[in-house]
Amino acid sequence: MWAALDILTQANFWAATLRIATPLIFGVLGALLCERSGVLNLGIEGIFVAGAMSGWLAVYLGLPLWGGVVVAALVGALFGLIHGLLTVPLGLSQHVTGIGVTLLATSLAYFGYRVAFPNVATPPRIEPFPPLDVPLLRDVSFLGPVLGQQTAFTVLAFACVILLAVLLARTPLGLALRAVGDNPEAVEAQGLSVVGLRIGAVMAGSALMALGGAFLTLSAFNAFYFGMINGRGWVCIALTVFASWRPGKALLGALLFGALDAYQLRLQTITGGAVPSQIFLMLPYLFSIAALVLVARRADYPRALMKPYFKGQR
Repeated sequence: MWAALDILTQANFWAATLRIATPLIFGVLGALLCERSGVLNLGIEGIFVAGAMSGWLAVYLGLPLWGGVVVAALVGALFGLIHGLLTVPLGLSQHVTGIGVTLLATSLAYFGYRVAFPNVATPPRIEPFPPLDVPLLRDVSFLGPVLGQQTAFTVLAFACVILLAVLLARTPLGLALRAVGDNPEAVEAQGLSVVGLRIGAVMAGSALMALGGAFLTLSAFNAFYFGMINGRGWVCIALTVFASWRPGKALLGALLFGALDAYQLRLQTITGGAVPSQIFLMLPYLFSIAALVLVARRADYPRALMKPYFKGQR
């Protein structure tokens, strides 16, 4: 009992929490931005894969690490453009199109890897983002070891939370994005383009999703592996509902999921195999399901979410 509680006082546990939560932060922010504009993007899982593969391959071919980040974001935006064009002006099913984007992005990423490395048994490795070295925090007890194990990519994730919160709450563009997800007729009446706003939001959101995948290959690990995304995209969709489409709560949800994932790994060590490992592996996902059950009915969801809109429609 005490050993299980002692985990919560360990700096390594909280460092792992931040590391596990970082790709989820990018993914939840991306899904939140898409859905705030009224578009559900189920292509998130495939966009994660494409971002992980493209960012890593760009760095392997000679670009700097931040160049790989930019490439991943551009690839994500491209898949967002595909999803946006099919669902916004054409009004196709957002569910079906999103699953199609996931299959397309995943297949292209795996195919590209096989073409680039046809005879490689293990994936080539790159030099990932190094841990932060902040002199002021180096000797600070507890906080120093926690933050000292993070990279600049994690700092970027937290910065994106602040930027998106300010954008949605404090800027005319954010007001327009929220309005187009609630009342596109009013947006059109103001002379703004519903199609342009929605496609732009989907592209920007998809770029954020791709950064979540790129974090795994450029920071958490140093290579691209098949299956490394492991359902993180679908978790982000659930966390978006838990967050009620608010960036602050999105950060909280990602941190809670990261803490549960880090906690279950350490619990497995404490129990020494007395409890099947699958029980612990289920804990973070049970949290996602419970969050949906508790929050979904009370969530203030965008009123025009998943509803196609055509110019002049009333």
